[in-house]
Amino acid sequence: MSGFENYQREAADIERALLIQMTALGIEWTDEAAVAALAREALGSSPSQVQALLRDPDRRLRAKGEMFALSVLMLRLMAESATVGVHTHGGPAWKAFGSALLRAGGGDGAQ
Repeated sequence: MSGFENYQREAADIERALLIQMTALGIEWTDEAAVAALAREALGSSPSQVQALLRDPDRRLRAKGEMFALSVLMLRLMAESATVGVHTHGGPAWKAFGSALLRAGGGDGAQ
């Protein structure tokens, strides 16, 4: 992600991926408790644990790994767009997961 990026398109792509993985996990973005539990688990996972999840033959574990990897992409996209003065965020699933990540990490969850 560098140069002339379409940040909103990238955010929309991540939003779609979040929804796909949440569906695979049986989680609705409106289920605050389930999203919060997933966020806590994401923040507690090391890169090697995420890599292991992504290679796991169990679809649910791979979906969890994808969610954790998507959280990194979300943060990178927001940070990069902020360096050029663009406030970037996705739709409701992004906001729900992002807010849960912030709360789990000690942030205020405002988006």
